[in-house]
Parts: sequence; C-alpha cells; structure tokens
Amino acid sequence: MRTSVMLGYPMETTSASAPHSYNPDNLLNALIEKLGLTNDAALARLLEVAPPILSKISHRRLTVGAALLISMHEVSNLPIRELRDLMGDSRQKYRISLVQGKPREG
Repeated sequence: MRTSVMLGYPMETTSASAPHSYNPDNLLNALIEKLGLTNDAALARLLEVAPPILSKISHRRLTVGAALLISMHEVSNLPIRELRDLMGDSRQKYRISLVQGKPREG
C-alpha cells in the first residue's frame, strides 16, 4: 500500500497489485489460454468482435459489457461469475437506474 500526500494530509491508496483489483487483461489472457488460441485477434474472431474492441478493453478504455461477457461464457463454457472473478469484478449485485429504459414523456 502506498501513501500519498494531498493538501498536507496523508491519503492511503491501494496498489495496482491488490488481489481484487479490476484487470480485464487477466480475463482475456485466461480465455486465450483456455481456448488454446494464439493471440487477441484469434479471440476477437471467435467472439465475433473487432480486434480494436479487445484492445480498448485491455487498455481500460472500454469495459466488458454484458453482451460480450455472455459471448465469452458461450464460447468458453465458464460460468459468468468465474469470468467476472477473472477480471477482478467482485460486485455481488448490479443496480439499474430507474431512469434507464423509461420512455420520454411528451
């Protein structure tokens, strides 16, 4: 654990190597290994997504969406919970906004 100083007060921050930190690379690498693939491009073809999508996920510019997670489940036969654990997603529940999906009034 690192300590940084902000406005004169010490602030503890967790390091990137924390056991439950979000890292989608772990998920992608585990899938490549389990499926016997050679690289991200082969995984992209199998998941039927463009290779830049996996690159953006790997560089944390894009999150692993529900549709992609389901596709990963279908091709690997790994449970969704295990896929989420591989990338460090430890949330037990998901909450949906009440605004999401409502038709516009007027």
